[in-house]
Amino acid sequence: MRRRGFTLIELLVVIAIIAVLVALLLPAVQQAREAARRTQCKNNLKQFGLALHNYHDQFNTFPPGYISVDPATGQMSPLSGGSGAGWGLLLLPQMEQAALYNKFDLNVPIAAAVNAPLIKTSLPTFTCPTDTAPDRTWKLHPEGSPGTVLAELATANYIAAFGTVSLDDCENPIGTAPVTARGQCVGNGAVYHNSNTRMRDFIDGTSSTCLVGERKTRPELGWWTTWAGMVAGGQETGQRILGSMDHRPNHPATHFDDFSSHHVGGTQFLMADGHVRFMSENIDTALYQALGTLRGGEVVGEF
Repeated sequence: MRRRGFTLIELLVVIAIIAVLVALLLPAVQQAREAARRTQCKNNLKQFGLALHNYHDQFNTFPPGYISVDPATGQMSPLSGGSGAGWGLLLLPQMEQAALYNKFDLNVPIAAAVNAPLIKTSLPTFTCPTDTAPDRTWKLHPEGSPGTVLAELATANYIAAFGTVSLDDCENPIGTAPVTARGQCVGNGAVYHNSNTRMRDFIDGTSSTCLVGERKTRPELGWWTTWAGMVAGGQETGQRILGSMDHRPNHPATHFDDFSSHHVGGTQFLMADGHVRFMSENIDTALYQALGTLRGGEVVGEF
């Protein structure tokens, strides 16, 4: 009696066909997943837009990039002292995180003992699913003292637009402008040290001025971002909540204070009028910088 069945060759052919189909299907699945993650990142930025406008309605100003004063003199100081509360922390009540906000004591530095457990809180709205950082907290060390931990902070992927000037001068007391004679670190964008930007200040137009954008995590380079604010004495702490638009997004020679993302081809930004735009990494540099200034007087067309 003859038995029916597959030969070894036929079985291998079927397996090969299935393998080819799976190989064709996997990239499509990955693209679909990335599209969903990118949409979630966009929705996060839209939530920031709503919260920022609600904040403006309540206080008639957008939140400052960070609050910092010299505790000895009570005067503004970009390099030391004060609360250090960043725009993200100040925005918590408008993002349905009033319970967390109310636990903070903003009369002392955000890294003080009473606040230390709070700044480690990971908030999904502040993280982009495309950024697969291995950890959601990181330890901040003072410059030149890697063995000392100043604070442990939750990670984030969104930073406010400081403008087109470098943030290095806000960290280095021997730097040049934009550190003013009053000790205020001022950018030419919408958000900076002790800023109180209002709608009427957007001379270039709210639809063509960036407020918030993405920054990717790079643990191997020490690139971390947080929502909490600035910790006095921490290396490049201001750059962990603010971003400069002097280089295009995802620039090949990306600096830590630039905007960047793990999305293919560019980075997403929240504009001051509340809408979100994806900006190509190949965007014209002059146009990109024009979108980073508050009152630069540039003429911006379609982008």
